[in-house]
Amino acid sequence: MKGSLSDSTKRVMDIKNRKWLIAGGVVGLFLLASKLLQAVELTLPRVPLADGVDVAIEWATINLAPFFDGIKLVVIKLLVAITAFFDWVPWIVWVVAVGGAAFRWLGIRTAVFFLAGLLTIVSVGLWDHAMSTIALVSTSMVLILVTGIPIGIMASRNDRFESALRPVLDAMQTMPSFVYLIPVIFLLGSGKVPAVLATMIYATPPAIRLTNLALRQVSPEIKEAARSFGATPFQMLFKVELPLAVATIMAGVNQSLMMAISMVVIASLIGAGGLGNDVLFAMSRVRVGDGFEAGLAILVLAIVVDRSTQALGQRASKETRTE
Repeated sequence: MKGSLSDSTKRVMDIKNRKWLIAGGVVGLFLLASKLLQAVELTLPRVPLADGVDVAIEWATINLAPFFDGIKLVVIKLLVAITAFFDWVPWIVWVVAVGGAAFRWLGIRTAVFFLAGLLTIVSVGLWDHAMSTIALVSTSMVLILVTGIPIGIMASRNDRFESALRPVLDAMQTMPSFVYLIPVIFLLGSGKVPAVLATMIYATPPAIRLTNLALRQVSPEIKEAARSFGATPFQMLFKVELPLAVATIMAGVNQSLMMAISMVVIASLIGAGGLGNDVLFAMSRVRVGDGFEAGLAILVLAIVVDRSTQALGQRASKETRTE
């Protein structure tokens, strides 16, 4: 019995020693190969990727000018209308309306915080710039909702389209936000319209992803019951799937909204204006106090918008459950 145990132990040790020897040999060969490659100075030929991108941008600027002019015209009209609305309503009306809605849906503490934050923005003289920022973000969100939610619906209907779309969304979310400004500047120039489009591209992926996820998570039993009652595809989408998925879709809208606000300062580099321009000016002049005021105003707006959209999503979800 003792002899058999000692033999099995030796076999196990032999196997472990062989694995270590093999691993050491592989590492040694790798190091030897790397030294040989360094010795011969092996280099890959340079791929003219930058030259190709420059040629593509130049071609698009020349040949697709009418298309981009049409996009700019649509965005300008939408931005002007939204900006005019925010400028037309007096600040006291906005403060009272936001405070009252917060008191009704979020409680007294949140309402007091909203009122204090908005009055602080007014008191430091940044209300007009705050409204310019909100107009830019609102314009971007309109474009995100018009494009992102339909794309999410299509992705939930087609697995192949969803598989092809996933790496594009991954690249859009992992790419640094500054990178979005480069093609937009060359194709559309500088100003608020390119800033809106750059913000839209940067903040669209969460809306697409969570719309797709929300519709895929709708119970198959509920959809089968709707079909048994003769629901058409249009009725299935708008009366069954979207109402049940509204909470998750609103979470995606909330994330896109937060990403759009985070893009405000970066978009000011290409002429977006608003509070981002105040932050950029304070940084360039090393004026800490002015930068703090502008940053505080952006923080207040972000919290107000975040809590408001969360409350809308929760309210829509409760209404769906009660129905």
